[in-house]
Amino acid sequence: MRLSGKVAIITGAGSGQGKASARAFAEQGAAVVIAEWNTEAGKQVEEELKSAGHDALFIQTDISSEENVQSMVEEVKNHYGKIDILFNNAGIGFSSRSRFAMASVLETPLQDWNSILGINLNGVFLMSKYVIPIMIEQGRGSIINNSSLNGIIGVTGADAYTASKGGVVALTRVMAADYGKHNIRVNCICPGAINTPMIGEVLDIPEIAKNYETGPLGRVGEPEEIAQAALFLASDEASYITGVILPVDGGWSAV
Repeated sequence: MRLSGKVAIITGAGSGQGKASARAFAEQGAAVVIAEWNTEAGKQVEEELKSAGHDALFIQTDISSEENVQSMVEEVKNHYGKIDILFNNAGIGFSSRSRFAMASVLETPLQDWNSILGINLNGVFLMSKYVIPIMIEQGRGSIINNSSLNGIIGVTGADAYTASKGGVVALTRVMAADYGKHNIRVNCICPGAINTPMIGEVLDIPEIAKNYETGPLGRVGEPEEIAQAALFLASDEASYITGVILPVDGGWSAV
């Protein structure tokens, strides 16, 4: 069991990549905290994991709220006594187009810009701010941040999203530099097109779906493929890996 005896917080674990990661981490022995905004989805994942004999705890969480994040982390510490792994997975993207503009700089209202960065970038900052002191006290920890292909190449049409994900990449590097001395590893995954609700509507448009199939592997990825990358980085198998920005994108960023 690669994560036996470890406690992992996964934000946005109610669906998509977070849900797949919750399953993968639990199957490898971790106690999984499902930090999810959607109460119905979070409870469903908690029940699924518990029914399979795993240790799971759902906590309704708004990662853009400092008070909410602080309270959630304290609850986890009180319940389990430690936090070994933090997977900063939660974020918003194309599935939130009805709420926030996924557009160019010129077409993005300031309020939408702030809201997107408030979730995608500030959420990583806030979760890390309150988990890292616990990891320092323990003398070890693993943090995985979920960015995007947009964070490492210029993908047009969702500039606030792209800026937020680029910020996650930069924040990963500096946290790895800051906290390596405490035996805390910080790494980043940059998924390409993954078959999740976030881009589900886009994949239903044939001409757009075809573009997603132009990478070297010729297909979109599955949530489980991101989960396996996160599982490796969370595990002791990656004990000498920190500050890595890992594309899991079917080769898109290579061509």
